[in-house]
Amino acid sequence: MPILDKIGQDLKESMKGGNHERSGVLRFLLSQVHNREIEKRGKGDSSPLTDEEVLDVFKKEVKKRKESIELFNKGGRKDLSDKEVSELVHITPYLPAAVTREEIEKVVAELRAEGVTDFPALMKAALARLKNAEGGEVAKVIKGA
Repeated sequence: MPILDKIGQDLKESMKGGNHERSGVLRFLLSQVHNREIEKRGKGDSSPLTDEEVLDVFKKEVKKRKESIELFNKGGRKDLSDKEVSELVHITPYLPAAVTREEIEKVVAELRAEGVTDFPALMKAALARLKNAEGGEVAKVIKGA
């Protein structure tokens, strides 16, 4: 089942169940996907978004929320941080499983064995092989942190 169909179905269920928070988050995700479709059409491509492009939208939303959580915690705004965490809980089930640190280390070791040594090339090659990895985590592994 395409991911947008799944979200539409989940939105209907959450609306019927009276879960306003989940409904709001799912509506927001659908609006972000719609905005991406408009952006894509503006570039001359009228084809619908693929599941991979939809997942990219979701990944960006997860990244925004994680950054917000960190900033709100630093600023002592636990109430706002909690709101972002609860939204994150509703978004993450639609994303594929995250790549573990061990998997990242394995790919980086393989790339180094193949002769890729400079940081930008390692980042690019590692992210190409690890579709669901976060860039920050890959960078930490490459830098040895």
